[in-house]
Amino acid sequence: MVTDGGLDAYAGLRNDAPVAPFSVNFGNVSYKTHEISREDLYRQLQTNPEHPTSSQPTPQDWSAAIQQTGVKDVLAVTISSGLSGSRNAAEQARSLLPDVNLTIHDSRTLSAAQAFQLHAAVTAAERGETLATAVDWMTRVHEETELYFTIETLEYLRRGGRIGRVAATLGGLLNLKPVITVDKGTGQYTNVARARTYRGGIEAVTAQVTQKYGEGTPLRVGLLYGNITEDADQALELLQARHPIVWSGKAPVNPVLNIHTGPRALGIAAAPGAWPWER
Repeated sequence: MVTDGGLDAYAGLRNDAPVAPFSVNFGNVSYKTHEISREDLYRQLQTNPEHPTSSQPTPQDWSAAIQQTGVKDVLAVTISSGLSGSRNAAEQARSLLPDVNLTIHDSRTLSAAQAFQLHAAVTAAERGETLATAVDWMTRVHEETELYFTIETLEYLRRGGRIGRVAATLGGLLNLKPVITVDKGTGQYTNVARARTYRGGIEAVTAQVTQKYGEGTPLRVGLLYGNITEDADQALELLQARHPIVWSGKAPVNPVLNIHTGPRALGIAAAPGAWPWER
């Protein structure tokens, strides 16, 4: 198994796989995802006159990650092709590794929801299941998982040119805090709710989860936070008041995603009950 830098990994999930990294660029200075700490990123966001951009993994990055596996049959789990060209770069890596049997799976999502799918694939591999079973488990996880997040400001999405349908839905009222999800059809960002305050945004994210699955439904939740860890704790408390939580994990948003959300962000990947293979 390999994946890309669209992943936000969880210690409590089977997320240990080689990563084809994205890059964070401040002008002519570039850092691979693992080469810049979150603390350094936040410092540069405040002090660097250059607005950061991100770059997808190159075919060479994918090739290096695939070679790290040391095997000939490899499954690559990519960030949504609706958000990045990472999948295309993985396709181009095939020509660099003619002896590798490479299967590419477009997660159609990112971050914590991508982590859920990687967990499914690695679990299948560890149990000796077939590739077809691994893809089936990932597909089922994708179908039942929703990813919602809110951000303190839309300024970073606007600067990075990623605002798209979010801005259209908000009608240009950039002072509102959006609740954003990834559309399962297009694999792109879309806005589903909004709030007048950031605290209200956190409440709206958790309300979306309850609206989707119904109050009282047991949930697995992967929580994400930017520069304020307590945002994730607050969201979990709100969910615990309405749902039995059968699994929860907390992870920071990685630097390459953080340059689009801005420093303060809160996200939740949620799915009902046990994993598909445990039912």
